Amino acid sequence: MLTKVLFLLLFSSTLLYSNVYETNCVACHEELPVSIDKYFYRYLLQYSSKREVKKAMIKYLNSPSQKRSVMAEAFIRRFGVKAKTTLKHKELRDAIDIYWDKYKVFGTLK
Repeated sequence: MLTKVLFLLLFSSTLLYSNVYETNCVACHEELPVSIDKYFYRYLLQYSSKREVKKAMIKYLNSPSQKRSVMAEAFIRRFGVKAKTTLKHKELRDAIDIYWDKYKVFGTLK
Protein backbone atom coordinates (compact mmCIF):
# COMPACT_ATOMS: atom_id res chain seq x y z
CA MET A 1 0.00 0.00 0.00
CA LEU A 2 2.76 2.40 0.94
CA THR A 3 4.63 1.68 -2.29
CA LYS A 4 1.50 2.47 -4.31
CA VAL A 5 1.11 5.80 -2.54
CA LEU A 6 4.78 6.66 -3.08
CA PHE A 7 4.53 5.69 -6.74
CA LEU A 8 1.46 7.90 -7.23
CA LEU A 9 3.18 10.82 -5.51
CA LEU A 10 6.29 10.41 -7.63
CA PHE A 11 4.26 10.05 -10.82
CA SER A 12 2.12 13.12 -10.10
CA SER A 13 5.15 15.24 -9.18
CA THR A 14 6.79 14.25 -12.48
CA LEU A 15 3.72 15.43 -14.35
CA LEU A 16 3.71 18.71 -12.46
CA TYR A 17 7.35 19.48 -13.16
CA SER A 18 7.66 18.25 -16.73
CA ASN A 19 7.07 20.70 -19.52
CA VAL A 20 6.29 20.47 -23.20
CA TYR A 21 9.97 20.89 -24.11
CA GLU A 22 11.22 18.12 -21.81
CA THR A 23 8.38 15.78 -22.69
CA ASN A 24 8.37 16.21 -26.46
CA CYS A 25 11.73 17.56 -27.57
CA VAL A 26 14.36 16.23 -25.20
CA ALA A 27 12.83 12.76 -25.09
CA CYS A 28 13.11 12.42 -28.86
CA HIS A 29 16.54 14.02 -29.24
CA GLU A 30 18.10 11.75 -26.60
CA GLU A 31 18.16 9.00 -29.21
CA LEU A 32 20.22 11.03 -31.70
CA PRO A 33 24.03 11.24 -31.68
CA VAL A 34 23.96 15.06 -31.82
CA SER A 35 22.98 16.76 -28.58
CA ILE A 36 19.99 19.09 -28.68
CA ASP A 37 22.06 22.19 -27.96
CA LYS A 38 23.98 21.72 -31.23
CA TYR A 39 20.79 22.29 -33.21
CA PHE A 40 20.27 25.53 -31.33
CA TYR A 41 23.75 26.81 -32.19
CA ARG A 42 23.28 25.90 -35.85
CA TYR A 43 20.01 27.86 -35.92
CA LEU A 44 21.69 30.78 -34.19
CA LEU A 45 24.56 30.82 -36.66
CA GLN A 46 22.19 30.76 -39.62
CA TYR A 47 19.41 33.07 -38.40
CA SER A 48 21.20 35.30 -35.83
CA SER A 49 18.28 36.83 -33.92
CA LYS A 50 15.81 35.48 -31.39
CA ARG A 51 12.83 36.29 -33.60
CA GLU A 52 14.32 34.76 -36.75
CA VAL A 53 15.54 31.62 -34.97
CA LYS A 54 12.13 30.98 -33.44
CA LYS A 55 10.35 31.70 -36.72
CA ALA A 56 12.64 29.31 -38.62
CA MET A 57 12.23 26.57 -36.03
CA ILE A 58 8.44 26.84 -36.08
CA LYS A 59 8.45 26.80 -39.88
CA TYR A 60 10.72 23.74 -39.98
CA LEU A 61 8.86 21.78 -37.29
CA ASN A 62 5.50 22.43 -38.94
CA SER A 63 6.78 21.54 -42.39
CA PRO A 64 10.15 19.73 -42.21
CA SER A 65 12.25 19.49 -45.35
CA GLN A 66 15.90 19.09 -46.23
CA LYS A 67 15.90 22.62 -47.60
CA ARG A 68 14.71 24.09 -44.28
CA SER A 69 17.00 21.97 -42.12
CA VAL A 70 20.08 23.47 -40.49
CA MET A 71 21.76 20.08 -40.30
CA ALA A 72 24.47 18.94 -42.68
CA GLU A 73 23.44 16.92 -45.72
CA ALA A 74 25.37 13.88 -44.44
CA PHE A 75 23.35 13.96 -41.20
CA ILE A 76 20.07 14.09 -43.12
CA ARG A 77 21.14 11.23 -45.39
CA ARG A 78 21.93 9.12 -42.34
CA PHE A 79 18.98 10.02 -40.09
CA GLY A 80 16.44 11.55 -42.45
CA VAL A 81 14.27 14.61 -42.03
CA LYS A 82 12.23 14.89 -38.88
CA ALA A 83 8.53 14.07 -39.03
CA LYS A 84 6.09 16.97 -38.80
CA THR A 85 5.35 18.02 -35.25
CA THR A 86 2.17 16.84 -33.57
CA LEU A 87 2.22 19.72 -31.10
CA LYS A 88 -0.45 22.39 -31.22
CA HIS A 89 0.76 25.89 -32.12
CA LYS A 90 0.82 27.14 -28.51
CA GLU A 91 2.63 24.02 -27.29
CA LEU A 92 5.21 24.40 -30.04
CA ARG A 93 5.76 28.06 -29.20
CA ASP A 94 6.08 27.21 -25.49
CA ALA A 95 8.62 24.47 -26.23
CA ILE A 96 10.69 26.78 -28.43
CA ASP A 97 10.54 29.53 -25.79
CA ILE A 98 11.88 27.09 -23.17
CA TYR A 99 14.54 25.89 -25.62
CA TRP A 100 15.59 29.47 -26.36
CA ASP A 101 15.81 30.38 -22.67
CA LYS A 102 17.86 27.29 -21.92
CA TYR A 103 20.54 27.80 -24.59
CA LYS A 104 20.53 31.50 -25.46
CA VAL A 105 23.90 33.20 -25.43
CA PHE A 106 22.68 36.80 -25.57
CA GLY A 107 23.10 38.48 -22.21
CA THR A 108 25.23 35.62 -20.86
CA LEU A 109 28.55 36.49 -22.54
CA LYS A 110 30.82 38.93 -20.70
